[in-house]
Amino acid sequence: MVVAAELLLDLLIIMGLQSHLYVFLPLRQELLKWNGWGYNDSKFIFNKKGQAEFTGKRYRLGGMVLPTFKEWMEKTFGASLDHKTTSRATLNVNDVPPSIVKEEFLQDLRAAKISYSQDAEDRVFRAHGHCLHEIFILREGMFKRVPDIVVWPVCHEDVVKIVELACKHNLCIIPFGGGTSVSSALECPEEEKRTIVSLDTSQMNRILWIDEKNLTACVEAGIVGQDLENQLAESGFCTGHEPDSMEFSSLGGWVATRASGMKKTIYGNIEDMVIHIKMVTPRGIVEKNCQVPRMSTGPDIHHFIMGSEGTLGVVTEVTIKIRPVPEYQKYGSVVFPNFERGVACLREVAKQRCAPASIRLVDNAQFQFGKYVDLLRQISLSKGFNLLLFKGFDPNILCVATLLFEGDREKVLQHEKQVYDIATKFGGLAAGEDNGQRGYMLTFVIAYLRDLGLDYYVIGESFETSVPWDRVLDLCRNVKERIVRECKEKGVQFAPLSTCRVTQTYDAGACVYFYFAFNYRGISDPIHVYEQIERAAREEILANGGSLSHHHGVGKLRKRWMKESISDVGLGMLRSVKEYVDPNNIFGNKNLL
Repeated sequence: MVVAAELLLDLLIIMGLQSHLYVFLPLRQELLKWNGWGYNDSKFIFNKKGQAEFTGKRYRLGGMVLPTFKEWMEKTFGASLDHKTTSRATLNVNDVPPSIVKEEFLQDLRAAKISYSQDAEDRVFRAHGHCLHEIFILREGMFKRVPDIVVWPVCHEDVVKIVELACKHNLCIIPFGGGTSVSSALECPEEEKRTIVSLDTSQMNRILWIDEKNLTACVEAGIVGQDLENQLAESGFCTGHEPDSMEFSSLGGWVATRASGMKKTIYGNIEDMVIHIKMVTPRGIVEKNCQVPRMSTGPDIHHFIMGSEGTLGVVTEVTIKIRPVPEYQKYGSVVFPNFERGVACLREVAKQRCAPASIRLVDNAQFQFGKYVDLLRQISLSKGFNLLLFKGFDPNILCVATLLFEGDREKVLQHEKQVYDIATKFGGLAAGEDNGQRGYMLTFVIAYLRDLGLDYYVIGESFETSVPWDRVLDLCRNVKERIVRECKEKGVQFAPLSTCRVTQTYDAGACVYFYFAFNYRGISDPIHVYEQIERAAREEILANGGSLSHHHGVGKLRKRWMKESISDVGLGMLRSVKEYVDPNNIFGNKNLL
């Protein structure tokens, strides 16, 4: 089954209007915040009564009043509604570094019918990802370097033209997908003197074909995750790849960062799902000669591409595995007496290879948060809570696992019983389907909290790692304790939030996600203090046997540890590939190396 090319695009090309195509398309900044996370119409606020609300109608939490959230903010951070910061409401274009682009390059773009913009808002919007320091800069200052021009290819051939022009004019290209990077990967190197071109893949968003016999689909790399799933669903299929950022992140970005999704247990990580990749480099096009499930032809070139983070070229098309949309879906949740029992249960579930599509364990601090934002309130308000107390569960120690089962209804019910039987052996008690769904949905709104925190002197961030099973507990404890200790030593006046959850499980280990935040009132340079603490936390992770990153990638933020992570020789191998594929450093974002 082949998806036809869009007639509108053909018409625009015939009319000679393709070079201004972006005028006819919704600009990202009209839909998304320019200095925060997510949609413009979705955010946490405090209303006139001092009660928290989540605005908009896009999420289940939308329109709800959260009467106890203020109490959580005050209790956790020492924050007060009386102490509010102010950020710039709009971008001052006079603060934006000027666009420096030679007219010869612009002439070549017009001749090639490539859409482009030198507008300040367009350039700033693509000058960053969503690291804390990037958002802080947008609220209070401006980047020293931003792209000089944004280009919008609409197909693979357009990317080939752009890369050829960049080589001809000796320009720097930084690919831009969904803009959700949390590794400083999209920041422009301040010392880059060449014209920086932000190559925005958002208009390369079509499913080119669906092969129902082989259960594969060829898709342009700029498509956003939720659009990919929605379009596939129209034909009865899905990829099952659901990263926390799936509303905004792109297929090409998943490939470039070796992404992982919440349902990886069934569907796999991105490296398990990819069949074929087409990438444009300064040396030419890289791709395999056939679309088969496996090849034994030396080192897999896909593994040079996946995780390359925009340093080698632009991924333009990806052939990915698809599956029929599951006929049945069921959420669940389990309460454990403590985090140790919960981890032991997840380990046993992984050992028996019966993990559901998603199984995630949150520690007590995250349980308390969920309770205060009304997402897990039924655990604490239901009659079953008295049973938890009777069973000896301490509300200040217990933890919760959320579950999602997918597939054939009969098999799901059998699978569910198997998992709950294992949980019982570790002291777990079923906590209901609604709580499981609330916990799963929390994933998509939790990122909005940082913007609210910044309004009240609270800064926070998340980071992740992977770790062997026998080191999960030590790593979680030691990293959380290190964060608390570092905050105290760095002069943070209020106790920080230091919390974690186990989000993905494997035969040999798990992915652990950390959140930490603190009230920075009284600190003159909060971002510097935060970066020192995060660096110490990363050192603690590595010292406890954790990885540099499980799925966020390296970017510029974590590349100082690359040699330690993959060895000097391993780093040299990556450099050799870079030097051959891109000898003039056209893709000069300075990630990884």
